[in-house]
Amino acid sequence: MGYLGEGFRLIRQPGLRLFVVLPLILNIIVFGVLIWLLGEGYAVMVDAAMGWLPDWEWLQVLDWVFWILYGLVILLLLAYGFVMLANLIGSPFYGYLSELVEKDIAGETLTPDDGWLQIVKDIPRALYREVRKIVYYLPRALVLFVLGLIPVVNLVAAVLWFLFNSWMMVLQYVDYPADNHRVSFDGLRKRVATQRLTALGFGMPVAVLAMVPLVNLVLVPAAVCGATVYWTREMRDADQRGAA
Repeated sequence: MGYLGEGFRLIRQPGLRLFVVLPLILNIIVFGVLIWLLGEGYAVMVDAAMGWLPDWEWLQVLDWVFWILYGLVILLLLAYGFVMLANLIGSPFYGYLSELVEKDIAGETLTPDDGWLQIVKDIPRALYREVRKIVYYLPRALVLFVLGLIPVVNLVAAVLWFLFNSWMMVLQYVDYPADNHRVSFDGLRKRVATQRLTALGFGMPVAVLAMVPLVNLVLVPAAVCGATVYWTREMRDADQRGAA
């Protein structure tokens, strides 16, 4: 769990801050536009629904009810959708952020200004890795969703859902340093599987904080930094020790 705390410390460093702020601004803009578009479409539907109802004064309170429900939906989107969208949009930045963190751990000089061309060149590969993770996630999430609809079984499914999301948080963020070292996604899964308890110790707090609106705005870059420290100390160094 300390790796995530270390990630929050690292994102405050001047040499890394730029690659934390830029994807954050992009994500806020995109998410703000999506919320505005949803609001405009929802307003049309609310007006249409209210137009079908009798013009009784007490029914007008439904207008407020509809917009309260909309607010709850937006909170859920912020809790669940923002992190997924942030990972997709910011993936080229986060790959380079992970590389800078590795340099910082090694005591090397950070030169973030040299990385813009690399970020642009890495966009196709970064997006492919994100799609690969989504393809891995969706069928398993669907199985757990179906199990969650079955009485009694859904009690176990709730625990499995949390554990699976925690597992996905590990794969999601440790994938950035793994990709920098040209480790395939399948290869990453095998490596992480050898350290399941340590991995889940990192993934669980990330999964919990991902559901907290506003906190999840800064969670993604902090998780990238923390996962890079985790990769360096738990996996890369273990590989080097094994080679020695």
